[in-house]
Amino acid sequence: MNTLNEKILDILVKTKRITPKQKQQVLTFQKQKRDSVKDILLNEGMITNKELLAVLSEELKLPPFDLSKYKIDPDIIKIIPERLARQYNLICVSQIGSTITVAMSDPMNIFALDDLRALTGKDTDPVLATESDIRKAIEKYYHPETAVISSLLEEESDQTRTLSIEAGQMEVSAVIEESQRAPIVKVVDLIVAESLYKRASDIHVEPTEDGLRVRYRIDGSLHDILTLPRINQNAVMARLKIMSGLDITEARLPQDGRFKIRFEGREVDFRVSALPTTFGQKFVLRALDKSSLSMGLEKLGFFPEPMELFRQAIEKPYGMILVTGPTGSGKSTTLYSILNRLNTTDRNIITVEDPVEYQIEGITQIHVKPDIGLTFAAGLRAILRQSPDIIMIGEIRDSETADIAVRASLIGQLVFSTLHTNDAAGAITRLIDMGVEPFLVSSSIVMTCAQRLCRKICNSCKEPVDVPDEIVKRFSIKPTKDQIFYTGRGCNHCNNTGYFGRIAALEVLMFDDTIRGMIIKKSSSDEIKDYAVKHNAMQTIWDDMLRKFKLGMTTFEEVLRVASEG
Repeated sequence: MNTLNEKILDILVKTKRITPKQKQQVLTFQKQKRDSVKDILLNEGMITNKELLAVLSEELKLPPFDLSKYKIDPDIIKIIPERLARQYNLICVSQIGSTITVAMSDPMNIFALDDLRALTGKDTDPVLATESDIRKAIEKYYHPETAVISSLLEEESDQTRTLSIEAGQMEVSAVIEESQRAPIVKVVDLIVAESLYKRASDIHVEPTEDGLRVRYRIDGSLHDILTLPRINQNAVMARLKIMSGLDITEARLPQDGRFKIRFEGREVDFRVSALPTTFGQKFVLRALDKSSLSMGLEKLGFFPEPMELFRQAIEKPYGMILVTGPTGSGKSTTLYSILNRLNTTDRNIITVEDPVEYQIEGITQIHVKPDIGLTFAAGLRAILRQSPDIIMIGEIRDSETADIAVRASLIGQLVFSTLHTNDAAGAITRLIDMGVEPFLVSSSIVMTCAQRLCRKICNSCKEPVDVPDEIVKRFSIKPTKDQIFYTGRGCNHCNNTGYFGRIAALEVLMFDDTIRGMIIKKSSSDEIKDYAVKHNAMQTIWDDMLRKFKLGMTTFEEVLRVASEG
């Protein structure tokens, strides 16, 4: 059966709403622009939304439904998952017995009807509503907070429709004036505030062909929040630039900035990155909450054994401590938490970073600027003349930085840094590959560790789950006699994900004389890792994750996602 879009033109010609010639024009436009038939008809002014709905309702023998005048019970909304509602542009409006009434913009889509029956187990009674009304209803009922934003933007759009939105065509003064209008200011403030309420670590504001897409990264995963109209794109982006101290006239080059806000009695920094893309500049706002640094390593999810190794390492008067892991694994938060612990008046702590993430009182922080010659290596050389007790290097990226850092750790400084390697033992071979002599590596490093972040089970919907016997045997889980495994069912508290918050999974490699000898002999990282595991000198990330799983802190799916066997 054809979808509704493919029947519209025939229906309109039959009812003499458009001529056969106009039908051909629409088909030509459709091939050129790849828009839907309905969008072309409406944009070209051949028919209004109200007229289109009336014609289709009469032809399809389906009642029209005005969603804007109808209040839907929140419990009824939950019958259909948001994912399905957005995919097929529909929304559940009522239920009588085992039959649900669903407002649809395309009631001839049999795939949508089949999926609804399979998922809900109920009979479906479709009614006809406009696409725009359904989209507004989805935002209103699935995300009540975005309804406020939509209403503000509707108010703003009425005032700004004469402004050009193409890049480079709008006067800077007009952009600044528009960005300072009350609705635009409120919209940006609401997006930022809502991200903090939802515990988002990042806000992605990304221009597309149709609008400005806003997504939040929550517990490591990106979630679609809303799409702002394209007509508001320049104003919203200008507002973000003004807040972040960026050059409002520069749209061709990447820019970095930051701003600070107070939220529920605490101070939150936002690090802002602007990147030019095909449809305009994309912004990523990283939330940096300094209150998380004062919680201590225990709150990050570390077990007592690695915590004790950390304590022993940071009490050393000199040496190097390396934290490894992929981007977004919490390395910086761990290092800053350690620095916060060591930050006393009798210590001179200096950091060199790109960029400075958390601004901490009492610590000297340097932001590298390679374009003017202030590289990590140049910054480190200058730091060594400042009589530091503790140095933190944001990342060791090249051989020069690695060499200076190693030598600094040998002449009386305690040096912290990060590396992009998969495991703790891999940091050793990475430094040697950078050109650092093995005897210098073995003499300087006190400890290396590897870190990942895993999602915690939501306590509001936590429930027991059976783990298949083959999984237990295959991965040598070795449950205790009364062992209970858990999962998250999904609820409103966790946005139906089953997870709420994240904790760190850690493997710590403390160097002993045998390991130092293996480094000098240029043993591989696998040989060093095997020795450490056999002699109980290291617990791997896999072991750490399994332990968290057995204690009911996370799920086995997270264990498989985050860690790898062995």
